[in-house]
Amino acid sequence: MHPDIIFENDQFITVNKPSGLLSIPDRLGQEPSLKDILKEKFGNIYTVHRLDRDTSGIIVFAKTEEAHKELSQLFEGRDMEKYYVGLVYGQMVNPTGSIDAPIMEHPGKTSKMMTHAKGKPSLTDYEVLESFRLYSWVQFRIHTGRTHQIRVHMQHIGHSIVCDEVYGDAKPILLSSLKKNFKLSKTAEEEKPILSRLALHSHRLSFTLNGEKFELEAPLPKDLKAVLQQLRKWKG
Repeated sequence: MHPDIIFENDQFITVNKPSGLLSIPDRLGQEPSLKDILKEKFGNIYTVHRLDRDTSGIIVFAKTEEAHKELSQLFEGRDMEKYYVGLVYGQMVNPTGSIDAPIMEHPGKTSKMMTHAKGKPSLTDYEVLESFRLYSWVQFRIHTGRTHQIRVHMQHIGHSIVCDEVYGDAKPILLSSLKKNFKLSKTAEEEKPILSRLALHSHRLSFTLNGEKFELEAPLPKDLKAVLQQLRKWKG
């Protein structure tokens, strides 16, 4: 897999991560990760933050220890503007809003999070960009960086991210669910989904490093573009 590099300088590298690829090696180290791939090309690089395996989009790795320290502080504080886009189930009542609900690890399930009064403060702003019959296309801005934050918060308000097997419904989107009088082609044995992965994309980062302002954006991947195109086409 050749990573799609968005921006690179002497301090850091920004990549558009594909869905399905680990950001960093897991404990077993048996699967390829984006960090491993970048290490082969750039030598020593440093983890600044990570994206869930099935989330696509913009991710930053530092090239020096100094840049790693500075970028990590930006990500931990409120000085890094982090924007995501995603498809959620249902039409949202309020076109904009904030979800202020603390998040903690689920006591009974490893690698799962939950909202709970004893959790860490977690704040997500959202804005509905487009509404469809069964779904909403939403922009998120996260002010904190909790594990699975957007996914947990959207489950919390009853609008899970589409194809989220942990916090929602893993069922893929089929064209037959959107298009009336859908007919399977004679050569196909079964219908192929138009989307079968987590519908969440890390879209944009905005920050200032050493006096220089950076506005970096990861274009939407083909699968999310395709599902939006179909939703718009059969909106009526």
